[in-house]
Amino acid sequence: MLKNRHWIFQQDSAPAHRARSTQNWFTAHGIDFTGHEDWSSSSPDLSPLDYKIWQHLEDKVCTKPHRNLESHRVSLAKGAADIDMKCGVCCD
Repeated sequence: MLKNRHWIFQQDSAPAHRARSTQNWFTAHGIDFTGHEDWSSSSPDLSPLDYKIWQHLEDKVCTKPHRNLESHRVSLAKGAADIDMKCGVCCD
Protein backbone atom coordinates (compact mmCIF):
# COMPACT_ATOMS: atom_id res chain seq x y z
CA MET A 1 0.00 0.00 0.00
CA LEU A 2 2.62 2.55 1.08
CA LYS A 3 5.76 0.87 -0.16
CA ASN A 4 8.56 1.01 2.41
CA ARG A 5 6.93 3.87 4.29
CA HIS A 6 5.97 3.78 7.96
CA TRP A 7 2.28 4.29 8.62
CA ILE A 8 -0.10 3.97 11.58
CA PHE A 9 -3.63 2.60 11.39
CA GLN A 10 -6.00 4.94 13.21
CA GLN A 11 -8.40 3.18 15.58
CA ASP A 12 -11.35 4.61 17.45
CA SER A 13 -13.59 3.25 20.21
CA ALA A 14 -15.86 1.19 17.96
CA PRO A 15 -16.47 -2.21 19.58
CA ALA A 16 -14.84 -4.05 16.67
CA HIS A 17 -11.70 -1.91 17.05
CA ARG A 18 -11.61 -2.38 20.81
CA ALA A 19 -11.91 -6.16 20.59
CA ARG A 20 -8.90 -7.93 22.04
CA SER A 21 -8.75 -10.18 18.96
CA THR A 22 -8.49 -7.12 16.69
CA GLN A 23 -5.79 -5.51 18.82
CA ASN A 24 -3.88 -8.81 18.98
CA TRP A 25 -4.13 -9.26 15.20
CA PHE A 26 -2.56 -5.85 14.55
CA THR A 27 0.19 -6.56 17.06
CA ALA A 28 0.89 -10.06 15.65
CA HIS A 29 1.19 -8.65 12.13
CA GLY A 30 3.52 -5.82 13.17
CA ILE A 31 1.03 -3.09 12.33
CA ASP A 32 1.28 0.11 14.35
CA PHE A 33 -2.09 1.49 15.41
CA THR A 34 -3.59 4.03 17.76
CA GLY A 35 -5.54 2.18 20.39
CA HIS A 36 -9.04 3.12 21.47
CA GLU A 37 -7.68 4.73 24.63
CA ASP A 38 -5.74 7.25 22.52
CA TRP A 39 -8.56 8.37 20.24
CA SER A 40 -11.91 9.97 20.97
CA SER A 41 -14.82 8.18 19.30
CA SER A 42 -17.50 10.76 20.02
CA SER A 43 -15.63 13.88 18.87
CA PRO A 44 -14.20 13.43 15.39
CA ASP A 45 -13.06 17.05 15.35
CA LEU A 46 -10.56 16.43 18.15
CA SER A 47 -6.98 15.96 17.15
CA PRO A 48 -4.76 13.48 19.05
CA LEU A 49 -3.09 16.50 20.67
CA ASP A 50 -6.44 17.76 22.00
CA TYR A 51 -7.19 14.30 23.35
CA LYS A 52 -3.76 14.16 25.04
CA ILE A 53 -4.43 17.49 26.73
CA TRP A 54 -7.74 16.22 28.13
CA GLN A 55 -6.01 13.05 29.34
CA HIS A 56 -3.38 15.20 31.08
CA LEU A 57 -6.07 17.31 32.78
CA GLU A 58 -7.99 14.23 33.86
CA ASP A 59 -4.83 12.71 35.35
CA LYS A 60 -3.99 15.93 37.21
CA VAL A 61 -7.48 17.02 38.27
CA CYS A 62 -9.74 14.01 38.65
CA THR A 63 -7.53 11.95 40.93
CA LYS A 64 -8.97 13.68 43.99
CA PRO A 65 -12.55 14.52 44.93
CA HIS A 66 -13.73 18.13 44.81
CA ARG A 67 -16.18 19.56 47.29
CA ASN A 68 -17.73 21.96 44.79
CA LEU A 69 -17.58 23.24 41.23
CA GLU A 70 -15.26 26.12 42.11
CA SER A 71 -12.68 23.73 43.56
CA HIS A 72 -12.85 21.72 40.34
CA ARG A 73 -12.40 24.89 38.24
CA VAL A 74 -9.34 25.93 40.25
CA SER A 75 -7.79 22.47 39.82
CA LEU A 76 -8.46 22.60 36.07
CA ALA A 77 -6.76 25.99 35.81
CA LYS A 78 -3.72 24.68 37.72
CA GLY A 79 -3.60 21.54 35.56
CA ALA A 80 -3.79 23.62 32.37
CA ALA A 81 -0.97 25.86 33.62
CA ASP A 82 1.17 22.71 33.99
CA ILE A 83 1.03 21.97 30.24
CA ASP A 84 4.38 22.51 28.53
CA MET A 85 3.56 24.73 25.53
CA LYS A 86 7.15 24.78 24.23
CA CYS A 87 7.06 21.21 22.96
CA GLY A 88 3.34 21.25 22.13
CA VAL A 89 2.44 18.24 24.26
CA CYS A 90 1.62 17.65 27.87
CA CYS A 91 4.51 17.26 30.24
CA ASP A 92 3.96 13.77 31.63
